[in-house]
Amino acid sequence: MPATPIDKTELFARLAEGGDARITVVTPNTRLAQELARDFDRGQAAKGLNVWETADILPFSAFCQRAYEDALYSESASGPPQLLTGAQEREIWESVLLRGSELLVVSQAAAQCADAWRLAHAWRIDAVLGKFQGNEDAQAFAAWAREYARRCASGNFIDVARLPDLAAKVLEKRPKLLVAYAFDLMSPQTSELFGTLEREGVEFRVCRAVERGSKLTRASFPSARHELEAAAAWARARLEAGATRIGVVFPGLQQQRREVVRVFSRVMRPDHQLSGAKPTALPFNVSLGEPLVAVPLVSAALGIVAFSFQEIAFEQASGLIRSPFIGGAQAEMADRALLDARLRGRLSARVTLPKLIAEVKGCPVLRSCLEKVFSLDRSTAKRNESPHFWAQHFSALLDAAGFPGERTIDSGEYQARARFNEALTELSRLGVVAGKISIFDAMMRIRRLCTETLFQPETPEAPIQVLGILESAGLEFDHLWVCGLSDEAWPLAARPNPFLPIALQKQAGIPEAAAETSLALDRRITEGWIGAAGEVVFSWPQKEQDRNLMPSPLITHIAEGTVDAPVYPRFRDLLFAARRLEQVPDGEGPPLAQTSVRGGTRVLADQAACPFRAFARHRLGARALEEPAPGPDAMARGTLLHDLMANLWRELKDSAALAGDVASAIERAATGAVADAGLEGRFAELERARLAKLAREWLDLERGREPFAVAAIEEPRGLAIGGLEMSGRIDRLDRLADGSHALIDYKTGRVTRADWMGARPQDPQLPLYAVTAKEEIGAVVFAKLKTGEMKFTGYGLDKGLVEAAKDWDALRAGWKSELESLARSFASGNARVDPKKQLQTCRLCDLQTLCRVHEKLALLDDESEGGEAYA
Repeated sequence: MPATPIDKTELFARLAEGGDARITVVTPNTRLAQELARDFDRGQAAKGLNVWETADILPFSAFCQRAYEDALYSESASGPPQLLTGAQEREIWESVLLRGSELLVVSQAAAQCADAWRLAHAWRIDAVLGKFQGNEDAQAFAAWAREYARRCASGNFIDVARLPDLAAKVLEKRPKLLVAYAFDLMSPQTSELFGTLEREGVEFRVCRAVERGSKLTRASFPSARHELEAAAAWARARLEAGATRIGVVFPGLQQQRREVVRVFSRVMRPDHQLSGAKPTALPFNVSLGEPLVAVPLVSAALGIVAFSFQEIAFEQASGLIRSPFIGGAQAEMADRALLDARLRGRLSARVTLPKLIAEVKGCPVLRSCLEKVFSLDRSTAKRNESPHFWAQHFSALLDAAGFPGERTIDSGEYQARARFNEALTELSRLGVVAGKISIFDAMMRIRRLCTETLFQPETPEAPIQVLGILESAGLEFDHLWVCGLSDEAWPLAARPNPFLPIALQKQAGIPEAAAETSLALDRRITEGWIGAAGEVVFSWPQKEQDRNLMPSPLITHIAEGTVDAPVYPRFRDLLFAARRLEQVPDGEGPPLAQTSVRGGTRVLADQAACPFRAFARHRLGARALEEPAPGPDAMARGTLLHDLMANLWRELKDSAALAGDVASAIERAATGAVADAGLEGRFAELERARLAKLAREWLDLERGREPFAVAAIEEPRGLAIGGLEMSGRIDRLDRLADGSHALIDYKTGRVTRADWMGARPQDPQLPLYAVTAKEEIGAVVFAKLKTGEMKFTGYGLDKGLVEAAKDWDALRAGWKSELESLARSFASGNARVDPKKQLQTCRLCDLQTLCRVHEKLALLDDESEGGEAYA
């Protein structure tokens, strides 16, 4: 017999009678319970009351949990089974799967098994799992479920899936009236609990949200981003018009959460991210939290624990060095930033704690904290211990690191720390169902707990609620906007559980099991939205990338129209509109005070590429932070190549040596280059083999030359041009048969003589050596050392090693003139933002945020730029 309905007004009137009325209201989810309680409180306050009894309104899961806890602490009860936490339940499932299957991803399968177990009990198909013919997955799950149930029984455990059945038996403090509020869909298990209580004398009623006569609008937008922007602007406009309950629903809120928060924050308060601005609550609340592991405080805690016993990526170590959650962070903030910048050039891509401690200089508090972490009993990392032991050990590690720092943490961080402590407690409680584990397994479990826990800090009540689909059910608003309702997104596709027979799921009426039942549920949800507010907007994006989208068939009956969504300016637009501009000519810096400059030939190369680049790098000392790479990076490989050639020609000395056996010389040269680079293990073996192969191929090319002798190898030289003095290093200088010399520069990448030519030559290094050398220079040569592309290229006085220049003397005179012009330009303080090849020059430059070149130059696409960028 269907339950008797009760309207919301009567329900609130009876709740106002207080605790003596013994009325309990149960909702499908937590958010609806919170909103219904607020709605009741608003009604009591509107009556002029200052004090009233709190209404007993709670979600169904909390109702069952409360019944269990009452029984647990009741003196008259014999004691219910121990209730498993989610982590304990997962642990048992994993142990069952590890023993009874050969699954590759046990953790994910265990989570799906737990979902199937809950679904089977909620829809009352658990008793027939082993009897119903299904596929291999369903048969395997039936066997796993029997073993899981056996282990629970032997340990006297019960899980959340079976808690409603237990609650019906142990509920002692029974209400006089039990109201189920806004249950669009009720599982058989839930219905049976309510039915049992009703048969035992509890009055049971159902209540639905008040349906309103709504102004409905269907609207489309060019893209999902345009739709999001419009929804945020619409919400702000309704808020400014005086509305106090505004809802915006996103079907994919979990995936879109960060973008949604960013756009709503900017639209609601454009200046909210200004440095030094007083923190104030934004007028919106997002129903779904982010993973606890993504909260900076928790991420730092996990990083500290992991770093105590294993190597971590440099990026993570860098974050810990600069983290505000390690002791002394405030006092050593600047010193730690400088330390991080210095370590980027000294450490490899992966770092151990002892290695970092050895490199920490100038930050005594940081070093002390790291040493305290290191000094904790390190032998434990090699032992198996109980989860309780590891939870205590992890807490001790954090205490040793001075976590969470000396500054006062804010409310959100305080709540995150409390939730992390709860996760440690959950780890500790795994000892009830798990034996001793390694520190690696303990770390994996605490990280998984933090990944699967959604964290949403408590904030003041906000007038705008941003919701997912399930969280929006049953809520009432003044204005409601439902986004993303394209035909592909709504109704939702069927999602049957892979471990339950599909036919059995359909027979039980599980909504997600079949397209028709999923459609029916989504239609009821849509109808609920239609009556949830006085104004309801349904929208969809017209395109997703290049695909055209159509509206959901569940909203096509609603008339299409336009939505009043004002365009609110961004903060940058407000600043620009103020027109408080001051123009300062900044293309000229002070002239160079001395003739000597550091940076070598790179000074002129940067001046040629862009005067500002040269000024910033060589006058201001601006540098990009290095990024440690696994193994040798491009620069390190170039150094290896130069060391290889230097070692080789120091031994061979001239072309005559190429007539003999050079294999041993090649091996010694490659071994020496690898040793000088400090490479070890497998990296060293690979690089040694690569260099030896490269040397053999290169010497085959050298054998085809006219006789020569190597006159200089990696020779440092003082260079003077246009009033500047700088240092350089010649890769190699060969004395040719006619007594002249060839300047040789080793290259592995792109080489072209065009880089020497014209105004502002792109690579002025060899021309500078040529015009300042004391020797007679007869050729300037790039030596390209790349497997399969070995060659000499350049210009010379005569055709021989390379092509003869049309006018060698004129070529050198032109080089000298251009180089002197570049040197004088640098010395004079020329600092104009003037990239030689527009954004092609800037693409790989590391100074774009300093020079803000994109404010001066229009963006060019790759086709219009062409060529390869120079940095």
